[in-house]
Amino acid sequence: MIRMNRMFSGFIVAAVLAMQVWPLQASAAAGRYDQAVQEQAVKILTSKDKWKGITASTDDGIVTLEGSVKLYIDKVDAARKVSKINHADGVRNHIQVEGNVPDAELQSKISDKLSYDRIGYGIMFNALNLKVEEGVVTIGGDVRDYPSRDSAVAIVETTPGVKDVIDDINVLPTSNFDDDLRIRVARAIYGQSSMRKYAMVPEKPIRIIVDNGHVTLYGVVDSKMDRQLAETQARSVSGAFSVDNKLVIANQKQR
Repeated sequence: MIRMNRMFSGFIVAAVLAMQVWPLQASAAAGRYDQAVQEQAVKILTSKDKWKGITASTDDGIVTLEGSVKLYIDKVDAARKVSKINHADGVRNHIQVEGNVPDAELQSKISDKLSYDRIGYGIMFNALNLKVEEGVVTIGGDVRDYPSRDSAVAIVETTPGVKDVIDDINVLPTSNFDDDLRIRVARAIYGQSSMRKYAMVPEKPIRIIVDNGHVTLYGVVDSKMDRQLAETQARSVSGAFSVDNKLVIANQKQR
């Protein structure tokens, strides 16, 4: 029994020593490539003028980026590029974006850009929303496809004054049924002579969101009558399981 206890105690001591040694070995293995990783990071950052305000330091395979850039996309691109370096185990992105734009002004600028985005590519089938707090932009809503999502996010990332981006955009499921329903609902609404005026301003159409046969209408209309007519026409389309009318009347629009 005594011998077994001694053997058991020996196993415990060996296990404890192994637990202590393993992190040191892992750290040493990671740190072995620090100089090479550092050199590559510096090479990358000095290859573009947009990254000239960034510095890098490497410790145990982790690259820390500091400094400043003019646009948020420059911050994202720098971290993405550095993360692809061989033996770089991670990137701490502490880069700051230069400039301060008031939230209301920033939101207005981005909203205007998004209003014109994807014209000719089914803009009426996308509905986006924005929130800006201390330069951090949260973009959400529903879009028909990934190109629409990527285009919207790119607009936000390249707008001066944006400090960070939270992407809450929902890309709707691919569906031939929904695509057909979108077209038929659009024809039903814009086929009315009194509603064609909304198609004449391509950046501000009535937005038609279709998700598994359920239709939601977004946008701003001139009157209560137009709001009701749009809903009535949408409900008249066969295959529409439900219609949620979220159209806002212009003089009642909340800022």
